[in-house]
Amino acid sequence: MCEPRVTVDPANWVCPLPLRETSRIVLGHGGGGVLSEELIENLFLPAFGSAGVPARDSALLSVGAGRIAVSTDSYVVQPLFFPGGNIGDLAVNGTINDLACSGAQPVALTAGFILEEGLELDVIGAVAQTMGRAAARAGAPIVAGDTKVVERGSADRLFINTSGVGVVAAGVEIAPERARAGDHIIVSGSIGEHGLAILSMREGIDFGTVLVTDSAPLHHLVAAMLAVTEASGAVHALRDPTRGGLVAAVVEIARAAGVGVELDEPAIPIPAAVTSACSFLGLDPLHVANEGKLVAFVDPKHSGAVLEAMQARPEGAGAAIIGRVVEDHAGIAVAKTPFGTTRVLERTIGEQLPRIC
Repeated sequence: MCEPRVTVDPANWVCPLPLRETSRIVLGHGGGGVLSEELIENLFLPAFGSAGVPARDSALLSVGAGRIAVSTDSYVVQPLFFPGGNIGDLAVNGTINDLACSGAQPVALTAGFILEEGLELDVIGAVAQTMGRAAARAGAPIVAGDTKVVERGSADRLFINTSGVGVVAAGVEIAPERARAGDHIIVSGSIGEHGLAILSMREGIDFGTVLVTDSAPLHHLVAAMLAVTEASGAVHALRDPTRGGLVAAVVEIARAAGVGVELDEPAIPIPAAVTSACSFLGLDPLHVANEGKLVAFVDPKHSGAVLEAMQARPEGAGAAIIGRVVEDHAGIAVAKTPFGTTRVLERTIGEQLPRIC
């Protein structure tokens, strides 16, 4: 049996069936022959809870009434394992959150893998098991997938693409252009943890505390928010502040809707460890990526009820109102600083922290 050798806990993965006499990916695993079949049937399908399911080129899904939302994203995070998660649950949660921010409840996922020759089977097995558990917890099974193997040196061990399908209920209308003057801006919790957790592992930086990724699925949180405003349609826009952080999220919505944004910087929940680390590194925490948070633009008449519904769930326990939408300076976001001054928030030209998802 194959016992994992990675030092970061991969949930004690054990091969359900032995593979060929190799503990690493070889080019033959991507050739469509017996090795490909064994990799899929003995590693991926059991990990995703799909053992014994007939292999097909597409999945047939039964969905309820309503509109379909589709999203896809690719994950190249380095390192593959980090405090609180790995590339596998990050790939599942990230795609689910893209669906959730359009008001959709996920139905199913697909997964594509780019494997580098020489990648340890223990590593991909641990990642696959994590993905299967994350998808099962979210109620969105992985129903289709693809695997390609490239020569050693042609990739950085493992890249994953996930696509998702979700259903948007009748009457739900969530889009960036629906933000309007007067809306309250709510963030679902503290920001900056994921990007710095990745950086600390990648660069071996000790910040004096363990920073853990905030990666989590948010569709149940969104459902709770919509449940308290179903008749009013008070949730106008949602965005998960991943690459580019909070600033990128609010600026994109401000430009899409042609409105101005004012954030109250002291009201933004930023953990002390994130503040200290960003100060040490010269980073702005408002630009640091998150993988388990969302930003909501909500009708002020209903923002109190939405905030209360968010705080009642573990994913939104730290939710706070952090700003408002204004008619002035359309397309521009500003922040009121703790010193009483105002600064313009602008997206960075590139990425502060590359390969964080």
